[in-house]
Amino acid sequence: MGDPGKTRKTYRTPSHPWNKQKLIEEDELARTYGLKSKKEIWKMDSILQDFKHQSKKLVAMQTKQSELEKDNLIKKLKRMGLLKETQGFDDILGLTVKDVMERRLATLLHRKGLAKTMRQARQFIVYGHVNVGNKEITSPSYLVRIDEEALVGFNPKSSLSDPNHAERVIQEKKPKKERRPEPKYGEKKGKGGRMDRRRPRREDKR
Repeated sequence: MGDPGKTRKTYRTPSHPWNKQKLIEEDELARTYGLKSKKEIWKMDSILQDFKHQSKKLVAMQTKQSELEKDNLIKKLKRMGLLKETQGFDDILGLTVKDVMERRLATLLHRKGLAKTMRQARQFIVYGHVNVGNKEITSPSYLVRIDEEALVGFNPKSSLSDPNHAERVIQEKKPKKERRPEPKYGEKKGKGGRMDRRRPRREDKR
């Protein structure tokens, strides 16, 4: 049975870890969403696979209870923002990991313009600067429901709640000055410049 107090993995790892196409897709997701490790992808994929497994199981059942569970599953996915209002039960199998990643708190914080990059959004959340309503959330992978989306913001006690905070204001980059080319031997460096007094190397006399 094992120790009930022992923490267990909440995700499933890939069945074939050296699949080239899978590795490329995971690397792209990690760069796009500023992830710390691929474990975060596997966690989101495990959540998605649970929903798909449940939908496949309900398709094979033809009872009143199964119809009720289908409706509940569709409503749940719509509340989570994974399904649109016009989508139905058949669209569950068409969901991808990217759809789940878009509902993460770090992603929505960046999409709302409260963080310059995904990595910065992650940093703000981990250090306790972000609230969902009145609740402080410190997990970047927290899945935000549709009704919570408007409540995502900075903790009122945080210094980042000030819109003029240096980490929130996008500062304009100053244009780089063009460097003048080095003058050749005997040329002036500019107006009123001094002559280049470097002497050419003497050839060895034989």
